[in-house]
Amino acid sequence: MSTHKNLVEQDIVSTLENNYMPYAMSVIVSRAIPEIDGFKPSHRKLLYTMYKMGLLTGSKTKSSNIVGQTMKLNPHGDMAIYETMVRLTRGNNALLHPFVDSKGNFGKQYSRDMKFAAPRYTEAKLDKLCEEIFKDIDKNTVEFMDNYDGTMKEPVLLPTTYPNILVNANQGIAVGMASNICSFNLQEICEATSALIDDAESVLEDYLRAPDFSSGGQLIYSEKEIRDIYANGRGSFKVRAKYKYDKENNCIEILEIPYTTTVEAIMDQIIDLIKAGKIKEITDVRDETDLSGLKLTVDIRKNTDPDALMNKLYKFTPLQDSFNCNFNILINGKPRVMGIRTILNEWLAFRVDCIKRQTLFDIGRKSDKLHLLMGLKKILMDIDKAIAIIRGTEQEALVIPNLMSGFQIDDIQAEYIAEIRLRNLNKEYILNRVGEADNLVKEIAELKDIYGNESKIKKIIQKQLKDITKKFGQPRRTEIIHEEHVEEITTEHLVEDYNLKIFLTEQNYLKKIALVSLRANPEHKLKDDDAIVQEIDTHNKADLLLFSNKFNVYKTKIYDVPDCKASSLGEYLTNLLGLENDEKIIYVTATDNYEGYMLFFYENGKGAKIEMSSYATKTNRKKLANAYCDGSPLVRMMFMTEDMDLIATSSIKKVLVFNTEGINPKSTRASQGVQVLTSKKGSTLIHIKTLEEMQLSDLDYYRTKNIPAIGCYMKEEDKADIQLSLDLE
Repeated sequence: MSTHKNLVEQDIVSTLENNYMPYAMSVIVSRAIPEIDGFKPSHRKLLYTMYKMGLLTGSKTKSSNIVGQTMKLNPHGDMAIYETMVRLTRGNNALLHPFVDSKGNFGKQYSRDMKFAAPRYTEAKLDKLCEEIFKDIDKNTVEFMDNYDGTMKEPVLLPTTYPNILVNANQGIAVGMASNICSFNLQEICEATSALIDDAESVLEDYLRAPDFSSGGQLIYSEKEIRDIYANGRGSFKVRAKYKYDKENNCIEILEIPYTTTVEAIMDQIIDLIKAGKIKEITDVRDETDLSGLKLTVDIRKNTDPDALMNKLYKFTPLQDSFNCNFNILINGKPRVMGIRTILNEWLAFRVDCIKRQTLFDIGRKSDKLHLLMGLKKILMDIDKAIAIIRGTEQEALVIPNLMSGFQIDDIQAEYIAEIRLRNLNKEYILNRVGEADNLVKEIAELKDIYGNESKIKKIIQKQLKDITKKFGQPRRTEIIHEEHVEEITTEHLVEDYNLKIFLTEQNYLKKIALVSLRANPEHKLKDDDAIVQEIDTHNKADLLLFSNKFNVYKTKIYDVPDCKASSLGEYLTNLLGLENDEKIIYVTATDNYEGYMLFFYENGKGAKIEMSSYATKTNRKKLANAYCDGSPLVRMMFMTEDMDLIATSSIKKVLVFNTEGINPKSTRASQGVQVLTSKKGSTLIHIKTLEEMQLSDLDYYRTKNIPAIGCYMKEEDKADIQLSLDLE
């Protein structure tokens, strides 16, 4: 039976808005994103429950008791509440300034596998710092709202007396947005906030040096990165582990790791590197964490440089990690990504409001007390009359009205007088109480002055910040090292370096053979119709440049070319470099620093000297077009480090000895160069040789000081040698 008739068409946009949006907003506003007091709702509900349980001053209680009580405010499961509590504890080490003083095993923030004990085994109470979190909460400093079932009240925010939002790390993933706030040193934050009160344009970097983590480590300081994070609330910075070298046991002890990783993740990565053969200096790695704190021990081979090894590990394991900042905070129920100055200004506005509310509360309380004392003052002159009125009243219900009419006071004052104990109906007691009224008048006037004067409120905030710094300030845990003092590690640090030879064959094969292998087996295997056209000496960490007949140059790291033996054919360059079918490599050279020159000589007699730096690219491109000029057929290309004598031979058997000094270097790769050999009767350049390749009887006879030149006809004694050398080609 078909049920299709029950289906109703709905607009997908309105369906999402009606069904998905309320869920998304609930996650953003009520679960994942912290507010200006530095807490998410789950944190706030837990801490407020502990406060109401008297755990700020009392002794520790079982964690399961706290979890059970918190369910009155937080309807989520007991494990969810307990996990929230675990992160806030001193034992877990997740926060610079923990809120919960704990006893028992609460796991460790730096360990993935060390699990916390069940709540029935652990105990907790509020840490002393929570005095500042709940300061004057009973004086109406913040608004309260009903809990989920309307049976009790809970605070909307907590009246933190310092910018807790930036003092403890906070991470949350909502729907369509996230928040990731790093922690800062309490003392630095308080000083920066105080400076901001004095001068809204103060330079925050002067007070707030950099983030600070409970896990310590070293922060690699980049001025630009930190400035961007401070200004925009987004960006990232690098944190790396701290270690020491134990010379006696020949091992590295890692004592502090980045906040974003765990000991197990680091160990797994090191083991993978060892198994892959990328790191050979390590013999063993083990976790030696104990009650005294974290310790990861790496045993190393003799003669290993520990600093060089750690630099490799920083590059290829989470021993160096990035913290990605996203300062997304709920302000009046709306998520906003803000820089530090904006966050501190928002916190100041919140804190000013807290103090105003507290001041208003104090004014109300003191005014009420003053009102009672003013009534008491009226009966001072005739206590006997008051006693007579009370004694003469037959019905208890008429005592208050009779006192009101007898002394011209209101019902509140009359109630207060009626409640005075018999022993206190003496002149001394009443005079003392009335004497308080003058002080109350002064205090109320001062409070009203504070309430209407924001600068005075900010002075109070500054004093509180100073007191907090004295009581709870602690030295930085995360050391700052400037990026210029940090060695940049690349993949090359894992590559073994050794001397080798590169062989290029006529049929586009390339052989990379280690000298050790070549000595053991020097016999080359080639295809029947193939021959070696070039060989160069280099090493495994150099760059290889391969020039093709299509005016391209291909670049690769020599270590990326597979090693081979002389007895193998080598790598087919068409496949290795992705050449076109009719493209062929005609020359190779290797370089470490792109110093020196490439020389190109053409049939038209021109020669170009191109700076090697023209082939260096910042983006490490694999292929560069227009590697040399295509205006005339190429006669020869060669690499040189410094100027040298060369021999040019023309098609009419004229010979010219010249020095490359006469050719000005160019940075444009496709430059056609300068005329070297002058053409006569349509003659062309057919050969360029080095002095070693062509033996001449009298060099000075053929030499020219200035180019271009036509050269000289060969002497008879040179003709045979030259012809022989040309035939051998």
